[in-house]
Amino acid sequence: MQKPILYSFRRCPYAMRARSALISSGTGIELREVVLSDKPAEMLAASPKGSVPVLVLPDGRVIDESWDIMLWALRAHDPQNWLGTDECQVAPSVSWLEENDNSFKQNLDRYKYPERHPEKRQSCWRSAGEQFIGKIEMQLAKSPFLLGEHFSIADAALLPFIRQFAAVDREWFANAPYPALKAWLDRYTTSELFIQVMEKSPVWKP
Repeated sequence: MQKPILYSFRRCPYAMRARSALISSGTGIELREVVLSDKPAEMLAASPKGSVPVLVLPDGRVIDESWDIMLWALRAHDPQNWLGTDECQVAPSVSWLEENDNSFKQNLDRYKYPERHPEKRQSCWRSAGEQFIGKIEMQLAKSPFLLGEHFSIADAALLPFIRQFAAVDREWFANAPYPALKAWLDRYTTSELFIQVMEKSPVWKP
């Protein structure tokens, strides 16, 4: 094996953030697009937890958390300076990441699939998610990106999830009072990085 192997699913936001960092770092990989309802045995052997992304390194080591994949790639090569000088952007990114990956992700899933969570109306799950959305809006009203004037690992980690939130009810989002967040999301979804991240690949077969 000459290149790291990345098991991925194109629309998964965790896999998207991992691919973003690998692309930004210029890391060559063998991309293996999988179907989550039919996970390949090779992926499960590498990471029994059965979720993407999973990165298998040439020496056999396995990295199966998206944030850890981002750090691994960018610590090897960070031409866009996503980590910042002396990794100064990493620590402030973690608080954003923790809220995104825990309470916001839970509310996002319930907003996306309200039929699975009938204990509340869909609009209630959306309102719960808006607590985090509002916090991002306040930050982006001060600077174009989460940690200042430049795109960082924090932006790359969160944007795939915000994109999902915006897509649940596009009409509602178009009229929602989040101009700074919308501009931030639009810059991302029209960027060359996003085009590369979302490039389609055939499903991998052993």
